Amino acid sequence: MKKRYVVITGASRGIGMATWELFAKNNWFVIGIGRSPLQGDIPQQGQFIQADVSYEKDWQKIKEETARITDQLDAVVNNAAIQVTKPIIDTTLEEWDQVINANLRSVFLSVKLLHSLLKAGNGGAIVNVSSVHAVATSKDIAAYAASKGGMLALTRALAIELAPDKIRVNTVLPGAVDTEMLRSGLNRDHAGSGTTDERMEILASKTVIGKIGRPEEIARAIYFLADQDESSFTTGSSLIVDGGATTRLSTE
Repeated sequence: MKKRYVVITGASRGIGMATWELFAKNNWFVIGIGRSPLQGDIPQQGQFIQADVSYEKDWQKIKEETARITDQLDAVVNNAAIQVTKPIIDTTLEEWDQVINANLRSVFLSVKLLHSLLKAGNGGAIVNVSSVHAVATSKDIAAYAASKGGMLALTRALAIELAPDKIRVNTVLPGAVDTEMLRSGLNRDHAGSGTTDERMEILASKTVIGKIGRPEEIARAIYFLADQDESSFTTGSSLIVDGGATTRLSTE
């Protein structure tokens, strides 16, 4: 079987690391991207590149180092994200730009810089990791919600523009998943009060199936959309993976 290659951003922890491990398990070579140094050993089947996906110069570095590894890509997973949890009127312009650049501009840059490598492989897949905040949100997280909503629109536009190059583009929208970002965002009162574990239990109770998601559950959805054999007729789509949280009326 031909070796397949994927770039995964935000790969050093949480959903990104779980996705790296799943792709590697399925015999993909992973180029993992992270803003901070990787903690621990590089997972099997991979190479880590330290870079900030907000910046074009860093994407140029990613492209150059990726091109040394392979002359073509089969998939790109745009997973990197940051979050600011405060009222919009208290959000500074710098904070707004940081969130939009890390979460949305990074997707634009990934396409600009890695398109040629995807096209060289006779097409491939781009999977953008958005959030349920793109379709149903709450207070004190406006910049994040805006960036993730923009990602949905960009995904649809990219699916149309890149179809002639046989590149499929789809989005995964995770709900509450047990990650460092989720736990750090509990400073808002959307999950009540109490300890972190108590707030996590409250969040779990708001899903239809009564639990918080695990990073590996999101990784499997990402893999489905990235793998040509699994999802060859899927593009421009948004897959919500949230335990049913957005299916229930807030008035019930």
